[in-house]
This record gives sequence, structure tokens and C-alpha cells, in this order.
Amino acid sequence: MNASAPRARRSRRASVLAAGAVAALLVGLSACGSSDDSDSSASSASEGASTGAFPAKVATKFGEVTVDKQPRRIVALGWGDAETVLALGGQPVGASDWLPFGGEGVGPWAKGMYDKKPELIGTMEPEFEKIASLQPDLILDTKSSGDQTRYDTLKKIAPTVGVPKGGDQYKLSWEQQTTMIAAAMGVPEKGEKLIAETEKKFEAAAKAHPEFKDKTITVGSRTSEGFGVYVGGTGRIDFVERLGFENNPKAEAQAGEGFSVSVSKENLDMLDADLTVMAPIGIPATDISGDPLYKAIPSVKAGNDIVFDDKDISQAFATDSVLSVSYALEKVVPLFAEKVAK
Repeated sequence: MNASAPRARRSRRASVLAAGAVAALLVGLSACGSSDDSDSSASSASEGASTGAFPAKVATKFGEVTVDKQPRRIVALGWGDAETVLALGGQPVGASDWLPFGGEGVGPWAKGMYDKKPELIGTMEPEFEKIASLQPDLILDTKSSGDQTRYDTLKKIAPTVGVPKGGDQYKLSWEQQTTMIAAAMGVPEKGEKLIAETEKKFEAAAKAHPEFKDKTITVGSRTSEGFGVYVGGTGRIDFVERLGFENNPKAEAQAGEGFSVSVSKENLDMLDADLTVMAPIGIPATDISGDPLYKAIPSVKAGNDIVFDDKDISQAFATDSVLSVSYALEKVVPLFAEKVAK
């Protein structure tokens, strides 16, 4: 159930069409120069971030990116990038709202962390002219499609930290994301500390629930288009594997370049595992739990399934940022424990 491919093609077409407009806008902005008001509005962007060693260098799929000085106007476009900037003490001036949350574009676990609401930018098809008008000195697109044309257009606006090698199609862990963004912001030590603190939370949860060890798990979703199951290399699977689970071997056998595999109604038994976890996307949870074919899956018949009906829990599990995973651990682990026999 990977709808990103056709959308990515649309994004590439939009990027090509926008490139000329972006170039023209950049010329105009350069002519205007930086105003005192602009500097003032950006002053909080680096608040709480120590002066790192610059120039900072970040390895990406597109080559090494150099950030010459402390970024003050960050535009965070990747999935969870804005939350990571906030966790590291920054204040994005522009951000994409992927799920979408609305408001400031972040989940409840990041509520109140913005001093000023950022300009919200499109996700699959970002408005390049709007991004340029924000006069960023750093663009983050670390958890993204990895599309070359998208990256080429963004880097004309400002230094852009895109996906790492092997990170196409949103295959980036919260740990990698935090490391890359902390490096670009010049606060690698702060990133290391955040990662260590979060890893301890995972270790504590796994230790408290040895019954999770080596149990198979299916992590899937359903949209209006049908069922799908997530595969290794994605945030959701990384989350459950850190707790000791083994991802559904049948799903892994069909894994391709995308982050999920479509599952037809005739093949829903593929979702069977020691624990089956499903999330509704754009549909009511009852469209999953009330589906007769879903209820016929062996794990579901045995009562070993969870269908997220709490939007915050579902979105925390899906966001997979350094902030959201702590929230998800608090909320999701008890649900898993209720379903997995000790």
C-alpha cells in the first residue's frame, strides 16, 4: 500500500516547473538583502543551541553537505524533521505537516515548544517559492522520498540536508534523523544525549517485557484503498524490533524499495502473527475491526490484535521522531503487553 510512487512522480514534475520560479525569486531576495526585522524574527531559531564547530559537514545520499555557520532560519520539510529541531533547541521558521496535525504542524508530545508558529509547507509537493521567501539558511529533508529533482531544487535555495545513503522512501530511523540534524545545527553532543536517553527508555521497556522477545508481529494499516503491511527499515518496524519483536517474515519476503507492501483482501492471512497491530489512515477504526475478512485472521480470532482507535497513539507510532517515540513507548507498550502472553 505504497502510494508514494505516483505522488513522487507528481512531485518531480512540480519540482521541474517550480525551479525557474524559485531561481527568479532567489534573485529578488538576494537583491533585497537581509533586514534587521528578518534577523530579529530568526533570533530564537538557534536559542538553546550551543555554538558548534563550523563548518559542519553532514553525509547524505547526494554527497557531503557543508553548513558554514550556525543556522538561524531552518525550514524542516522531512517527516518528523521539525520535531527533531525543536527537541534540539531550535525553532523552524517553516515546516511540513505530514500527518497532518494542523495548528503548528506537530503532535501533542511537542505542544508548546514553538515560540512562534512556523509557516506550514506542503509535503509531497512543497511550495518552493514559499520556502525561498522564508530566506532559510538551512533546509532539512532527512526523512523524505529521496527524489533527486526535489533535492536539486531545494539546494538552489539553501544548503539542504537530504536523505542519507539507503534512506530513500522514508527509510530513516529517529536515531539517524537526530544525528544528522544535530550535526547540521552544530549541536552533535545534544543529539547524542537525546539518543542515549531515548535508547535507555527502549531498553527499560524491553527488559520489563521479556515476553516480547522473538514474538512475530505484523504492523499494518488500512486506507480507503486497502490493507498494507510495513517492512523492515521503517520507523514502525524499528520501534517494535527494539522491543524484541520479529517483523512478520511473510511481509519481509515481499519487501521492495517502498516502506510497505499492499495486501489484497484475498490474502489477509498474511497479516497473521503472534501480534497483529493495525492503524486506520483516513478511515474509521471500525472499518478494520468490523471487517469480516479481518476478523477471520487467526491472530485476530484469538484476540491477539490491536486496532488503534486513539488518534494520538496512532500518530505517535507513525511519526517516529525522537520526541514521539517516547510518547509511543508510554502509550503503546502497555497495549502490547495486554495482548502478548507471558
